Amino acid sequence: MTTETLAADTWSPSADHAVAACWRGQHDNAIVLAGGTKILVAGGADAEGAGLRQTAVYDLAQDTWSATAMLGTARQLPALALLPDGKVLVTGGRGGATGPPLRTAEIFDPAANSWQATDDMAVGRFGHSATVLSNGLVLVAGGTAQRTGGGVVALRSSELYDPDDDGSWQTVEDDMTDARTAHTAIPLQNGQKVLVCGGSVPVGAADEADLAFCELYDTANATWTPTGTMHHARRAHSATAMTATTVLVAGGRAPGATGEGFDPFARATAEVYNLASQAWQETAPMPAGRAFHRAVSLGAGKVLVIGGADHVDNETGYRGALQFAAGAWTSFAGLDEGRWVFAAAASGTTAFVVGGVTRTGLAAAATPVELTATAERSGT
Repeated sequence: MTTETLAADTWSPSADHAVAACWRGQHDNAIVLAGGTKILVAGGADAEGAGLRQTAVYDLAQDTWSATAMLGTARQLPALALLPDGKVLVTGGRGGATGPPLRTAEIFDPAANSWQATDDMAVGRFGHSATVLSNGLVLVAGGTAQRTGGGVVALRSSELYDPDDDGSWQTVEDDMTDARTAHTAIPLQNGQKVLVCGGSVPVGAADEADLAFCELYDTANATWTPTGTMHHARRAHSATAMTATTVLVAGGRAPGATGEGFDPFARATAEVYNLASQAWQETAPMPAGRAFHRAVSLGAGKVLVIGGADHVDNETGYRGALQFAAGAWTSFAGLDEGRWVFAAAASGTTAFVVGGVTRTGLAAAATPVELTATAERSGT
């Protein structure tokens, strides 16, 4: 495996976000708006775990932030989706680290630079996915809900949002094969199928079981079916489409107790899903494990994996980045500031990162959790 840093690959500082924030979900990530030159970030959490109403748009060409109207509701762990008309849908989440799941949803209009409420979901949820389908509807699936009598529970339910029908919601009659939260959902064949990977299920006050099970949503039939199981259970992993029918999954949080002992380190393994065979094939592992990172597509089958950490306690964020292409990993220039649970996006071959946790616990200088407002972009 080649590990030398590619000379043309660099990171340069960008204008800071207005607030220090982190985004701990899989689908609360930054959104590249229509046209490819502007990036929306919305919500997230502060160092105390409280949800944020702050939103802003970053202009890649000008290296400037434009403040937008605030979200109507503070949200952490929501899910965002870019609608066919160029607007952005944000759904669910929770207001604080222990707040109830939200049913509400809002629409961002880039032309008006404003948020407007739309119809509520049938079920309040956070840690769910939101995926735009080939028919223009948005599939919201899984996530965490409030459990009757206290605690939380993972969901098997899914809902469809219709932006052309006054923002109405319709419950998908066919439930998911497995209840799950904190999973990844990747549209394939331009949204004709959706691949859902991994995630976890709450099994106790402090424990969650990570999943290797995966499933496919069929847009034409509005049905869920099991598909190939990953070789490793994963949460806090990344999943990125390389082509219309293949997906790269990398990393994930520490597996803990295993049949071979106890592994406290994040996963270094990676595997590729092929829709034609509906099977996973292990590929070259990363040089070291990472979780809570982000991955973006750079086109032409290339994926850039950025930042991350081994664990959320007593940890410093990783600066390192890796590029995956043609079954191999190559080193990419490191970030100026290590971070995890940040927001990231790519437009063409330019990657952009903002915010995130830089240090926690014993690694932090003053407070238990240190966040950053800094942003960086890749380029030559």
